[in-house]
Order: sequence, then C-alpha cells, then structure tokens
Amino acid sequence: MGRRRRRGREVNGILLLDKPSGISSNHALQRVKRLYDAQKAGHTGSLDPLATGLLPLCLGYTTKFSAFLLDADKRYRVRVRLGETTETADAEGEVIATAPVDGITEARVREVLGAFVGEIEQLPPMYSAVKHEGQRLYKLAREGKEVERTPRQIRIHRLDLLEMALPDIELDVHCTKGTYVRTLAEDIGKQLGCGGHVSALRRTGVGPYIEGETAFVTMAQLEAQAEAQGPESLDALLLPLETTLGHCPALRLSANSAFYLSQGQPVLVPQAPTEGLVRLYDVSDRFLGVGEILDDGRVQPKRLV
Repeated sequence: MGRRRRRGREVNGILLLDKPSGISSNHALQRVKRLYDAQKAGHTGSLDPLATGLLPLCLGYTTKFSAFLLDADKRYRVRVRLGETTETADAEGEVIATAPVDGITEARVREVLGAFVGEIEQLPPMYSAVKHEGQRLYKLAREGKEVERTPRQIRIHRLDLLEMALPDIELDVHCTKGTYVRTLAEDIGKQLGCGGHVSALRRTGVGPYIEGETAFVTMAQLEAQAEAQGPESLDALLLPLETTLGHCPALRLSANSAFYLSQGQPVLVPQAPTEGLVRLYDVSDRFLGVGEILDDGRVQPKRLV
C-alpha cells in the first residue's frame, strides 16, 4: 500500500507572526497553516495566551531548523503590576496576596533589577508546560497539586526600566532561551517586598528578528490577504531560512564535497572557519543546510535541507 499523500501545498519559509493576545501558540500555528494551505508547519517556542508579539513559524523544510530559533536569545517588553501576587504569576490567575507599594522608589527598583542581570537560577512555575513524570505542570497545578521542580540556569543579558507609574513598572528584557518572564516578574516583586505579576507581555525579538528592524505580520493581515488574493499570495510574506542563520559564515562546497557531506560524511574545505557553525552552499549557490567545524578542521553536516 502506497504512502498517503499529504494534504496542502508545499510551502517553505519563515513567517514572523505578530501573535494576538487571547490565543495559544498552537492555535495561532494551526490558523496560519490553514490560511497558507501548507502541508507542514511548526512554531519555535510557545508564547503564553496572554502575550502578544513575535512567534516565528516555520513552514515546510524550515521546520527541520526550528531548533536554531528555539535556542536563540529572546527579547520582551513586560508590564509588571506590583503589590499583587497571583497564583499563575500573570493577570489570568487569581490574586492570592496584596501589599502596599508606597515608598518604592525608582532608585530601589533599579537596584533590584541590577541584581537579576547575569547568570541566575529560575524555578519553573507550576503553571508551565514543563513535564513532571510525563504530565505537564500546568495540568497538575489545575488539580491543586504542587511538585518539586529543579531550578534552571539562565542568563539575563539586559533588564532595563522603561517606565514607572506605580503600581506598574514597564521593563525591557533581553534573555536566553528558557527564561520565564512571569517568574522573573514575581521574583522582582518579592525582592521589592510587595509581590508582583505580569499584567502585559510582548515578545519583541527572537534571535536576529527584532521589532523595529524586521516587519512582523499580523493575523488580520494574513486573513485579509488570503481572502482577497488566495493562499499563494501569502508566500511573498515568508523569509528564506538563511535569514535565521545570518550570523553564521557562508561556505561554498565543491561538487565532490557537497556529495560526501550529503551522505553524512565530514569534509575538508579550504579556508573554512576554525570553529562554530557555517551555512553551506553548493557551486550553484543553492543552500544545503548547516555544518559544524570539527576540532580537526573538517566540516560536519549538522542539519541539511
């Protein structure tokens, strides 16, 4: 019996979706996949339903490379409501404790923020998708259960105070993957002695894609264009995979090297970098994938198209 043919079009590229508030990342992905009538699509790291902002979506063969965006640094703009602690550390949870914010000065806020910059440990919140013995933590939390969790090492590159209008403060966060902004907000509130939670959150950057430097596409734009011009017209909104890997040097391979590398074999390439990842192209400038420089100088295939 032959393989069942996949439904939809073969579409390849990266869409920088500006996710609206109120829907899950998976819901947004499925809507976009239907609008494109795409065979295959995946996202590169969830955003909470409350959050808006950048949700890069990979269509077609670019899904093979989603890990490069999953592992990339993230940027957020977050509003923290001080004086209120909620059960979920955001505005969707019930308030479980309150405290006055009188006397909290800008100088004190900046002092506390400075203590979170650099390498820190975070405890994943109970309302998260982390698994414990095969079950998502948020499912256990909804059942009223709390389990022991292992702290994670993360890095906060920058944590800037943008605005202060008590009880709210607005922050700009640049951090490594795996950072829970809700936990960060809650911990800042604890250090200030009043508690706090995320009241609004927007992701403004993932890896090389930063708001203001790269255009994001809204769901409303996609729906209007698909209805007016058809799904094929949406292809022009996709970015090529290479834009994700712009920080990696480009390496062009001879026909022989490209053949052996396509078979999974490391190859020696003249004038290759001495370390790190490289973008691989054949003699016709066709993108082949990503390679990694081995200790002996050879190029090993890491992820190929």
